[in-house]
Amino acid sequence: MKRVGMLTSGGDCQALNATMRGVAKGLYNYYHDEVEIIGFEDGYRGLIYADYRQMKPRDFSGILTRGGTILGTSRQPFKLMRTPDENGLDKVEAMKQTYRKLKLDCLVVLGGNGSQKTANLLREEGLNVVSLPKTIDNDLWGTDMTFGFQSAVNIATNAIDCIHTTAASHGRVFIVEIMGHKVGWLTLYAGVAGGADIILLPEIPYDIDVVVKALKARQKKGKRFSIVAVAEGAISKEDAKLTKKELKEKKKSGLIYPSVAYEIGAKITEQTGQEVRVTVPGHMQRGGEPCPYDRALSSRMGAYAAVLIQKEEYGYMVAMKNNELTKVPLEEVAGKLKTVDPKCPMIAEARTLGICFGDK
Repeated sequence: MKRVGMLTSGGDCQALNATMRGVAKGLYNYYHDEVEIIGFEDGYRGLIYADYRQMKPRDFSGILTRGGTILGTSRQPFKLMRTPDENGLDKVEAMKQTYRKLKLDCLVVLGGNGSQKTANLLREEGLNVVSLPKTIDNDLWGTDMTFGFQSAVNIATNAIDCIHTTAASHGRVFIVEIMGHKVGWLTLYAGVAGGADIILLPEIPYDIDVVVKALKARQKKGKRFSIVAVAEGAISKEDAKLTKKELKEKKKSGLIYPSVAYEIGAKITEQTGQEVRVTVPGHMQRGGEPCPYDRALSSRMGAYAAVLIQKEEYGYMVAMKNNELTKVPLEEVAGKLKTVDPKCPMIAEARTLGICFGDK
């Protein structure tokens, strides 16, 4: 009997259930009745405190189009994994004990950056692990695409599309703040797809004077409105020069605006006199059903993970490279971000379209 543990960790996204379904269907198809899948509740927390349930084939039926995660999820910061809990429990040792008590042959982890680091930690501790790349940010190193990203792009793009009509009607500047603290893939794709005039990313520090200049140039051309797509982690050139500690202190002592979008909006109004409105789709970008692309991607990735388990090839993350699935060693993935290269072709092509990135 093959015994496989499964958990979803970190922020949720639209295609977690579809991916778990892909893994399960692959395993059931290969092992038939000779496989047991143990689902851990609320991510690594379930593994730490032995909160689990035995899954049945019916649990994976009808969830291809369902958002969220049927197992629940939680954030268990990697930096605190070696820190005992409030009762002095060694979390890493507890996870190992749960794994061994259940006599698992493998643990399947669906998660983003922090989750992959913990997956690699468990690999280093001797556990058999196969992971899958989950994040709406598409910022996992080693894979061209993560599941959840395209669904989030669709929602963020729709938000920009909806803003266009009201912005045009009132002749205003609208700022749409899109998720992405450290990486701007989501804002870049949604901004280009939604026809944003200005796109501000964490990887390209902006100059507010350049942003204002671009808006005034549109006004001179008779454009009644402008759309600015801003990543929640967008940063000014002045702040980009500060150390992490200095930036943290600055934000702590001078927190005037709810977010960067509101700060940029206030400065635009101050320098141009234009009416500015801010829209924040927020966690809507994580919600709803997965788009067809993500359903197909998740099904493929889940099936590939099942094959790795069959072959007992552990210690890998499933990845998409050049539209083909492959495996990447967890030790190479853990702790690495895939950021937007300011010199990448998509940025160059967007500039050719006349999109301003606030830097020049």
